[in-house]
Amino acid sequence: MPKAPEPKKTIYRNSDNGQIVKKEYAEKHPKTTEKERVKK
Repeated sequence: MPKAPEPKKTIYRNSDNGQIVKKEYAEKHPKTTEKERVKK
């Protein structure tokens, strides 16, 4: 039997230094942030 997919959450990361930032910051700075899906 196939396993159920693992739950994931979305995080936002600053491209310059890799620091995790809030969604609001990412929306204001789309050129310097990345959206990631990670395991919970």
